[in-house]
Amino acid sequence: MKINSLLLVLAICLASVRLSAQKFDGGIATYQSKTSFDMENFGGREMSDQQKKQFAERIKNRLEKVFTLTFTKDESIYEEVAKLETPGTGGGNIRFAGGFSQGGIYKNVAENVYARENDLMGKNFLVKDTLSKLDWKLEKESKMIGQYAAFKATAIRKIEENPWEAMRSRRGGDEHKEETSKPTEEVITAWYTPQIPVSQGPDEYWGLPGLILEVTAGRTVILCNKIVINPKEGLEIEVPKKGDKVTRSEYEKIVAEKTKEMAERFGNGRRNGPGGRG
Repeated sequence: MKINSLLLVLAICLASVRLSAQKFDGGIATYQSKTSFDMENFGGREMSDQQKKQFAERIKNRLEKVFTLTFTKDESIYEEVAKLETPGTGGGNIRFAGGFSQGGIYKNVAENVYARENDLMGKNFLVKDTLSKLDWKLEKESKMIGQYAAFKATAIRKIEENPWEAMRSRRGGDEHKEETSKPTEEVITAWYTPQIPVSQGPDEYWGLPGLILEVTAGRTVILCNKIVINPKEGLEIEVPKKGDKVTRSEYEKIVAEKTKEMAERFGNGRRNGPGGRG
């Protein structure tokens, strides 16, 4: 362990010397995001093995994504890399009525600014607020991620109710209620590298003494697999500006209201449609 720790310290020192010897403008980091899916609680109990397999293939593109983080010391923009749907997967059908899409996440750690453009059912919103800050605890564990020495940090975060999951639960009625209560908090585990001394990271994560290379939160794992420092083509970080300006809490209320409307429409459609009681 002592030898490994010494090697990590040496790696950090060498990297610091290299960075100090050149002008540091920023970089582009590529991340792979993977989310596991709780098939049983989603209704998998009623599915055959073949149906589960087909459904898993259909939602694979929604659960495995690639993002880029373009960052400087103060600013960053985290954007999904567009990809084509795999023919035959039917991935395009896994959509909520009316449409819902999210733009890149902009963070300015110097000015404590968060911004994101969201499209909700055909209406554009500019979610602008202060950054969400986690109370990170720096741990003693370390490891190598690629060529970078990374150190562990953890934080505890309150679990917010997912409005789409809430809609499904209300739709299902009492028969879908779980016997045990769901946890209200979760542990976030991050690995950051002081070799790149910026307080940036993927998604909404930031606030550590080095670029965050890996995050595990609930069923989602985000891992950096490529970093380009001072790219030749330069860096472009555009601040989101389009849409009706709202705070996070205001936007969450709007989403909750729209979700309730969808649930009511769906419920009425089932009652009055073929086989319904209406």
